[in-house]
Amino acid sequence: MEDDAAVRGAALDAIEDIEPEPLRERIAAQLTGGSMAPGVLTIRTVRALKDGTGAVATSDGTLLDPVAERAAGVQLIYDGLQLTRQLSHEEPWVDGDREAADLAVLAADVLVSRGFYLLARTEAAEAAVAVVRAFGSDQTVRRETDDSSLDRNLEADVLELAVVAGATMGDGTASPRLREFASEMVNGEPFSDPDSFFPETLTETLSTLVTETGTGHGVTTSADQ
Repeated sequence: MEDDAAVRGAALDAIEDIEPEPLRERIAAQLTGGSMAPGVLTIRTVRALKDGTGAVATSDGTLLDPVAERAAGVQLIYDGLQLTRQLSHEEPWVDGDREAADLAVLAADVLVSRGFYLLARTEAAEAAVAVVRAFGSDQTVRRETDDSSLDRNLEADVLELAVVAGATMGDGTASPRLREFASEMVNGEPFSDPDSFFPETLTETLSTLVTETGTGHGVTTSADQ
């Protein structure tokens, strides 16, 4: 199974118990229509562990449960925050479909909370909290200053979260250079298909950086800059 399809499947599995059905369908639409780059980076970071021998799937291609949970958790948090950002910019309650907007807000909240749930017992839990706090701070400043450059911080921060979630499988840590590498991949560009978004040297670079000694499991978000 391709990594992006595996992430999407894991994310959809994670929300299959959400009720009522219209809310679940709205969440599924958000996951189906977006890029799986954050979750894919989580998987590829796990794969890079132990000189490229880190296991991510069973013999039939199904993601191992711990990998699926981490990848889905990162992806859900990103999709929830990305939807929140979109709604705050478009303000559909002013001149759009208020009922659809209300449903979208609820979907965003559920996405983030379910992502937190999946990462809560992992070493990436604190990093996930830091990403959400940084997002809130950035969006507050953006609203006050109209500085649209702050928007890219979400993508940079969530890629750091992805490598933290992946690199901390087992006894691993996320080194400062690994987190820096992840955040710098954004370069102001929105996420796209993972195969076109990530550099061709991603696997080689990850294999090098995940073997470095880290200084903790945190993530340096935009709020720390």
